[in-house]
Amino acid sequence: MKKLSVLLLKSYIGPFAVTFLVAMFIFEMQFVWVYLDEMMGKGLGIGVILQLLMYASARLVNMALPLAILMSSIMTFGALSEHNELTSMKSAGISLFRIMRPLIIFSIVLSACSFVFANNIWPIANLKFRTLLYSIMQQRPALNLQDGIFYNGMEGISIRVMKNNKETRELEDILIYDHRGANRGNRTVIRAKKGLMEQTEDKRFLVLTLIDGYSYDEQEEEKKKKRDYPLVESHFEKSILRIDLSSFEFQANSEEVFKTSYEMMTINQLREAIDSLDSKLDSVRVKVAEANLKALHYKKKDRINPDSASGWFFNEMTRSEQQRALSFAKENSRRLKEASAKQDEEIANRNKFIIRHKVEWHRKFFLAVACLVLFFIGAPLGAIIRKGGLGMPTVIALGLFIFYQLLTIAGEKMAKGGILEPWAGMWLSTALFLPLSVWLTYKASKEAALLDKDIYSKFFKKIFTIFKRKKTVAA
Repeated sequence: MKKLSVLLLKSYIGPFAVTFLVAMFIFEMQFVWVYLDEMMGKGLGIGVILQLLMYASARLVNMALPLAILMSSIMTFGALSEHNELTSMKSAGISLFRIMRPLIIFSIVLSACSFVFANNIWPIANLKFRTLLYSIMQQRPALNLQDGIFYNGMEGISIRVMKNNKETRELEDILIYDHRGANRGNRTVIRAKKGLMEQTEDKRFLVLTLIDGYSYDEQEEEKKKKRDYPLVESHFEKSILRIDLSSFEFQANSEEVFKTSYEMMTINQLREAIDSLDSKLDSVRVKVAEANLKALHYKKKDRINPDSASGWFFNEMTRSEQQRALSFAKENSRRLKEASAKQDEEIANRNKFIIRHKVEWHRKFFLAVACLVLFFIGAPLGAIIRKGGLGMPTVIALGLFIFYQLLTIAGEKMAKGGILEPWAGMWLSTALFLPLSVWLTYKASKEAALLDKDIYSKFFKKIFTIFKRKKTVAA
């Protein structure tokens, strides 16, 4: 029996590893396609890009792992059934559950590891990924001067070059607007026929050597508010302009900005955050209730006697007093309505924030349970379809996984939208697939031929015969 368990584990781990790596690669390419525009043209080093992809890979495990388990289990048991190995083991008196036992143990261990990953590694990867991605998005595009187009990426400098030789770094017909400094505007303009662009060894400064040009500078006189300024024009044969490029250097932002987000928390941290948010929401509701009671119930000394507040009270007023009273009542009603709307909006936003925390709390357990449920769907389904390889098993696995993901996404959106409770929305797909896994396991243990065409043709013929008899009796 030990040899049988080792054989089953070897036949399962191989397809699992391959499908997991292929799924990770596909999802990684999808990630690159989505964020390609954010990374292009910013002069990022290969180390930064690889680091971002590594953190993104940790985030994609929740999709690649269930797909790999589903596909590999279908392929493994499909191949065993196709080559009659499963039939031979059953004929030797070994039940399907005994055959599946080593893979069930492997799946349980894998589910436990996925839970530890989701609770401990996933939050750290999310924090690193979010911080690094934000830093990349804030990064300025790399210096790239195009012929005849103004480049405004350098702080305080706008430059246009009619011809830029990227091999020799020689420039022709250079026009520079220098508006560095406070309230400078475009008062300093430099134009040169030729130039040379170089960088210092530490890449900190850009050195522009300008040849044969003019400099125009509008001088602003202090303590005088007027639109006319003296213009200083100077000619130069050679001028050197140093531009600070420190803003182009990649700088990683602090992780403290994103550390308090619910996606970066463990189960215990989420539980503490939910308790704290619930208590704050209760206090806000109490304050809102007290404010509404004060608005509806005035003090006794401010109340008007109902007997004296009849129609004559308003009719005794002058025309202008009546208009002022109506305007005051209308304005007071509008303020109360706006205050009530703001209070409702604040409560709704706080409640949404709590729901996001609860959804993330359930997500920690979701991956581990999904691995087990999809294994108990894939393994019996592979034994039933009797096909191995990458043909039919791949099609069935992808179809089931896509349907499972659609249910998961729909349930999560309904939970975040308040349509369903967080636990109901997050476990919707699992609750629907769990009965399917039990049913398929039962059918596989009974060697039911679910994909036999004759069974379905006989079933529909019986239904057609019943309807035909009812129609004959009614006639």
